[in-house]
Amino acid sequence: MKKNNGLRIKDIVYKHIASNSKEYILVSLVFIVGIFLGVMFINSAQEAQLSEIKTYLNEFIEKLKSIEQINNFEILKTTIFENIILAITLWFFGTTVIGIPIVFGIILYRGFCLGYTISSIIVTMGIGKGIAFVLSSLLLQNIILIPAIIAIGVSGFKLYKSIVKNRNRDNIKIELLRHTIFSIIMIGALCIAGIVEIFFSTNILKKIIKYF
Repeated sequence: MKKNNGLRIKDIVYKHIASNSKEYILVSLVFIVGIFLGVMFINSAQEAQLSEIKTYLNEFIEKLKSIEQINNFEILKTTIFENIILAITLWFFGTTVIGIPIVFGIILYRGFCLGYTISSIIVTMGIGKGIAFVLSSLLLQNIILIPAIIAIGVSGFKLYKSIVKNRNRDNIKIELLRHTIFSIIMIGALCIAGIVEIFFSTNILKKIIKYF
């Protein structure tokens, strides 16, 4: 039964992506452009800026080394709250025609932040330590978080196209309901991303950081 349920979920996900492939490609490209801009920003940064980033990272590492017990549940509350706010913001602006550029802007910004973070860590810490730091602190939660925010963006864009092409109120209501339900499911995924970040990534980083 469990295998069948697993296959069914995979089939649903595959069909959803396949039927919205153009939208997923577009929104993913927006995110990738954001990453590229973040990397370019660091590459063109002045020595003073890089020095500030290096100082911040060193202070963060030393602070993490000195903390024996992290209050995971307090940090988890904050992380999940931020992720829920992000999802609600994407959902809300995805329900309006004029809000779609804002949805794309948020996704672009998230890509920029990721590109900026990864690039700044590698530039200031070196390739070996930088990659180890990035993989341990950012990889696991972003495997869930990135597809989730892209999926909400795609859902909002799909609703936008439905509003523009189809003026039938009943059809728009159905699409709005679908967008809302889908966004709620993605909120669940973002909550899982928060749990992974706090209880897995942070602990992995704390173990690896001893060797830095």
